[in-house]
Amino acid sequence: MNPQKIKRSVEHLCERKVPIFLWGPPGIGKSSIIAQIAKEKGIACIDLRLSLLDPTDLRGIPFFDAVNQTAIWAPASFLPDGSIKEGILFLDELNTAAPMVQASAYQLILDRKIGEYTLPDGWSIVAAGNRESDRGVVFRMAAPLANRFIHLDMEVSVDDWRAWAINNNIDLSIISFISYRPDALFTFNTQSDTKAFATPRTWHYVNEVLLSTPEDDLIMALISGAIGEELAASFLGFKAVIKDLPNIDGILDGTEKEFPTDTSALHILCTALAIRISEDTRTKELENLLNYSLNLPGEFSVMIIQDLRQRSIELDYLKSWPLWMKKFNTLLR
Repeated sequence: MNPQKIKRSVEHLCERKVPIFLWGPPGIGKSSIIAQIAKEKGIACIDLRLSLLDPTDLRGIPFFDAVNQTAIWAPASFLPDGSIKEGILFLDELNTAAPMVQASAYQLILDRKIGEYTLPDGWSIVAAGNRESDRGVVFRMAAPLANRFIHLDMEVSVDDWRAWAINNNIDLSIISFISYRPDALFTFNTQSDTKAFATPRTWHYVNEVLLSTPEDDLIMALISGAIGEELAASFLGFKAVIKDLPNIDGILDGTEKEFPTDTSALHILCTALAIRISEDTRTKELENLLNYSLNLPGEFSVMIIQDLRQRSIELDYLKSWPLWMKKFNTLLR
């Protein structure tokens, strides 16, 4: 399932308090989706790594009640105590926990309690982990534990990532490069021993590298450390053409008519133009953009229009729309 379908599925199941397990390769945003759901709903999220716990930690620490002459289990402080009514208990990397720790979670996941502790009614349980084939340190999940979840497999989606990247102000050159080379978003290979490889997570690291404005003699090494040397060289070569782009404001006010012929520059230009357009963009600017796109190579003109249509930007009322449709309609999908 792509990230958007995963997100919608998790939202539905959390409403019913059904335990969920998200499977997927490293770095594709499993934990980010859970954090996003909690943020959008205005509820709490506790990220608990069972791999850091001992089997007895979940149940709590026993102490002696001198009054009643009994042993009482003090619940673990990292579990929801009821002071916050709603939230998600996120058991990330559950299958990296030792089998005995996984076994201690059986009752908590299915019965929503463990020992004398009961999970508050408003809380739901979501777990996540990498697949056994992903070269991570994982333990095979026991059948009794696996049967306590609804299992969802998450995949990488360039379209979903691109929408996220635009909303989160990821550098234009990164968004454009992934649009140009969709295969570069995720390059994890279970047969390779390469330390650095591209994932949505490591592209976010590249964005942080660019925001830190490193000196020229550092940037290649820093980006290579995130996504690998070969891909870093390709990205930096792609990024170098930005300085040759025409003025975006000039295109929107109708004074800029020139356009680049380099494929990399066209990808960046089309991405930049699409990002600049919003529901508040004036009709005159949309008209100028449509007129400008009439002179672009067909696939790049269509790239802009498809992006705008996906964001529900109305174009069919524009004077140039019939002409645009006549010229490029056969390229639309």
